[in-house]
Amino acid sequence: MRKTVKFASELQNIAKAEEVLDKISQTIEIDEPFYGTILLVLSEAINNAIVHGNKLNPNKKVTLSYKINKNVLEFEIEDEGEGFDPDSIPDPTAPENIEKEAGRGIFIIKNLCDEVEFQKNGSKLKLKFYLPNKKGK
Repeated sequence: MRKTVKFASELQNIAKAEEVLDKISQTIEIDEPFYGTILLVLSEAINNAIVHGNKLNPNKKVTLSYKINKNVLEFEIEDEGEGFDPDSIPDPTAPENIEKEAGRGIFIIKNLCDEVEFQKNGSKLKLKFYLPNKKGK
């Protein structure tokens, strides 16, 4: 069963990532390093939706949903923006981009998730994490 949270595009709502992950941790066991990885990815995705997708417009919402399916933890983050081409984001590890402060979020997400899918012209992000030895609580 998918659970969903909607919230305004305000920076303080990046904390929704931790609230949702804490709720999930009441159902399944997530070890500390894996928790940190998921939290970083969710925080980056929510930040991108708020800042880049919805342009910090508090009247626009971000939708965060999740479901636990067998050994997979799946998240969807959707904004109300126009979207973007994820392939057009410059590689932040390229020498000409190392000093730039922006452009690392998508790189982090792609490298820390087991599966990443951009949908709806980039305004919806589907993330999958494979759960090691999932045990219910």
